[in-house]
Amino acid sequence: MISRDSIRKAVQVLHGGGIIAYPTEGVFGLGCLPEDIAAVTRILEIKKRDPAMGLVLIASDMEQLRSWTALPPDAPQLESTTDRPVTWIVPATDEAPLLVRGSHPGLAVRLTAHPVARELCEAAGSALVSTSANLHGRPPARNRHVLRRRFGTLVDYVVPGDCGPAAGPSEIRDLATGRILRSA
Repeated sequence: MISRDSIRKAVQVLHGGGIIAYPTEGVFGLGCLPEDIAAVTRILEIKKRDPAMGLVLIASDMEQLRSWTALPPDAPQLESTTDRPVTWIVPATDEAPLLVRGSHPGLAVRLTAHPVARELCEAAGSALVSTSANLHGRPPARNRHVLRRRFGTLVDYVVPGDCGPAAGPSEIRDLATGRILRSA
């Protein structure tokens, strides 16, 4: 169980323009508030990631994604579980942050089922950028020791907790076609 103090500290860092590392369903993530251009840019620089690739947003509920997504009324539920997390590519509105979308017309979103990640979104009152804690093309950190060694000095706060139970990054699916773009 994560402490309220840890969540409070993480939210202060996020609202102060900082970057946190935190556990998710399968790997540690690097995150910030999606509308904070400087923080998103810093994450892209830390990862050495091409901005055109875009980033994932996690949320505790659909309301946190509402202004950035243009889901049709008959859209299926964006289901995800801790052992089988699914990130969905959904239609984006013009309000979706461009650095998060990258060069894509859609937006990658996940309703997180991980208790720590979910509590972070709820306490922050916002969806969060959630990108694997890795340098582009390298394996992501799945334990705190690797995370701290690789990113401890590059982020503003490491949220305590463990990843899991998924074995790695989430599956990515296109909502419109159901096509799997990345297997879990």
